[in-house]
Amino acid sequence: MQSMRIWRNRRPFENAVLVTAPVCGLLLIILNVRPPSVEMAMPRPIRIGWELGLIVVGLGGLLGLTWPGRVSTALGIELAAMLLLGTLAGMYSVALMVMSGRMAIAATSFITAVAVGSWWRATEILLDLRRLIRKIDVDSGNCPTGGRR
Repeated sequence: MQSMRIWRNRRPFENAVLVTAPVCGLLLIILNVRPPSVEMAMPRPIRIGWELGLIVVGLGGLLGLTWPGRVSTALGIELAAMLLLGTLAGMYSVALMVMSGRMAIAATSFITAVAVGSWWRATEILLDLRRLIRKIDVDSGNCPTGGRR
């Protein structure tokens, strides 16, 4: 029987972003300050959702990385966090570019990299979940197309 290895919680950049996201969201809310590009580009309800989303993404992602139970559950939680993080970073990237243009090219590049990295990680998680399902099917003798192997 071939062993399967799924690497969890071994991505320092992902961990750093997930630790930073809730801190950033909380500071935005508590200090009632936000980047001018966000202030101008996002209507208030969307801006509030964006700020709260940063908190949810960080806490949810860290929960997924430290989940003590089933690996599939942990990966599912992490997947949701990565998809949301990519969306939130993408929103900020668009706000930066629309409101600041070429003056924000460096910041936009870095924030876009966070979005792309998040979606890349989400794709890796989907592939891990797919391999996990296949392994469960093989180990239990169930063939996804019907019958037994």
